[in-house]
Amino acid sequence: MTTAQIPDYKTDSFFGLEDQWLETAPGEITHYHDLGEGAPILFLHGSGTGVTAAANWWLNLPELSEVGRCIAIDSIGYGQTVVPEGTEYGIREWVRHAVRVLDALGIEKTWIVGNSLGGWLAFQFAIDYPERLLGVVSMGTGGAKLTGALQGHSNPTLTEEGIRETLEKFVVDKSLVTDELVSLRYQSALNDTASDRLKEVVTARDRDRTELPLDFDVLAKLDLPVLLIHGVQDVVIPVQRTWDILNIIPHADAHIFSQCGHWSQVERAEEFNQVIKSWLSTRI
Repeated sequence: MTTAQIPDYKTDSFFGLEDQWLETAPGEITHYHDLGEGAPILFLHGSGTGVTAAANWWLNLPELSEVGRCIAIDSIGYGQTVVPEGTEYGIREWVRHAVRVLDALGIEKTWIVGNSLGGWLAFQFAIDYPERLLGVVSMGTGGAKLTGALQGHSNPTLTEEGIRETLEKFVVDKSLVTDELVSLRYQSALNDTASDRLKEVVTARDRDRTELPLDFDVLAKLDLPVLLIHGVQDVVIPVQRTWDILNIIPHADAHIFSQCGHWSQVERAEEFNQVIKSWLSTRI
């Protein structure tokens, strides 16, 4: 049996989140944050360079934990989650990891809040494990064809300036991309590079755009509450993506933010939190 050690790591105080560790498979230790009580809400981050659960959700978890138990994980291949040698990546592998987390925590059913790649995962989870799901909130749902700004998203420049350029594509208000945030994302990206996983993760994600696109025929029969969120000025995943999904899923609602890019949970954090709290509070 493969064993793994918990890393000597602490999330930077900038994010204000405490670290939790959980053995989710032999040799696999998942790094996560756990706030609040009540109905479980699993948070799945996006796939931008240097992303972690903390760097995706730090402005949202404290407030959203008022309506449920918020569990935000570093997916395998990202952040501080430890994986055994030979771990494979891809949409179904990331979904299976999410299921392993739920199993290890003794959670039978959950809500999922997903951003970009995390939204793509949420809907693939709904396709593969509908019996484990209570509902989905998805922002700028990933899985779109590799065009435009997504080309740069697939070939990140691993310098602080490259990280800044990437993050600035996520927002309309560039002042949100501070020196401190850039530095923290860069350090996280170096961790990805040091473990030789960045290329594997990006290749797997982009492979599955073609090999495992969301099955709209299955989603058309999805009998779960869904909330779609998008920024009008999103250049990474155009807002048409939400419109396409909205017209497929029977019980989907949508909230569209003006003057907002791909990072709605950061750029419009206060309103974003209120929208989700209001929507969830009538359904939990």
